[in-house]
Amino acid sequence: MNAGFNLLAEANQPVITSEPIDAAEKIVSQNGSPTADVNNVGAKAAKPAFNPQLIFIVLMIAVVYLMLFRGPKQKQKKHQQMVSSLAKNDRVRTIGGIIGTIVDIRDDEVILKIDESNNTKIKIIKGAIATTLKDDIEKN
Repeated sequence: MNAGFNLLAEANQPVITSEPIDAAEKIVSQNGSPTADVNNVGAKAAKPAFNPQLIFIVLMIAVVYLMLFRGPKQKQKKHQQMVSSLAKNDRVRTIGGIIGTIVDIRDDEVILKIDESNNTKIKIIKGAIATTLKDDIEKN
């Protein structure tokens, strides 16, 4: 007998041994029909190298990046460019909805003239300016 471990079971159960299975042998089920080839057993258990769920995850990360980070950053950069290009006599609208004409620009402050008849002026910070208004829009 082999130096390995043999376990003899009842007549209708297979014999378990420590001997290696020959590559040409087939695994036989209890009813005696061949079920699979020894070489094909590992092929069914292997996962595919391409995972379709990975593409979905990458696309979701890209959408989140575009919506949460890139869009607001571009909008902020455009606003900074608009604020840095302000000049005297530009018509602007503040984030509060006040429309006025720039009288003076200082380091971080802008003085707006909001009423022509009373010569009313207000002092605001540059970040409070929402947009620059065009002369042709204001005339209508």
